[in-house]
Amino acid sequence: MKTFKLVSLQLVEKNGLIDIELDDGLIINKEDEKSNWLLEAFIDKSYLEYFKKRADDKDELTIQVVITKKENDPAAFQTKITSINELENHISILFEGSLKRTKNDYAELLLQDLLDKGFIGDSLLDEFKIKMQSKPRLAAAKKENKETPAQS
Repeated sequence: MKTFKLVSLQLVEKNGLIDIELDDGLIINKEDEKSNWLLEAFIDKSYLEYFKKRADDKDELTIQVVITKKENDPAAFQTKITSINELENHISILFEGSLKRTKNDYAELLLQDLLDKGFIGDSLLDEFKIKMQSKPRLAAAKKENKETPAQS
């Protein structure tokens, strides 16, 4: 097994990405025959009802995370919630799932996003260069879900 720091967490929803503010997080590559990963998110208790409902409904969640350093490209995972532990002001959510192999890499996703926003010619190239440096968050995968957290 290999363990890494979870830097950011987002839910991939049909209307875009929902940022979940992490207080701390951990991700473990189990390196098993099923290529399973465990992700633990330590977040504010205000998310409790939303994630409880998703766990009770046994929803599959597509989540997007950045591992180790904020400069790294996001990775998408298809997950289910395996446990939620309530603490005083926080909750700890354990997700289990597999890494989604996406056919697009970050540069392709960014380019498509800029084209969708109407950039062309030199302005497209200039904006692409700027965004490749700043690495704005983009959805690596899309999946339709039922609702969004109260924070959004």
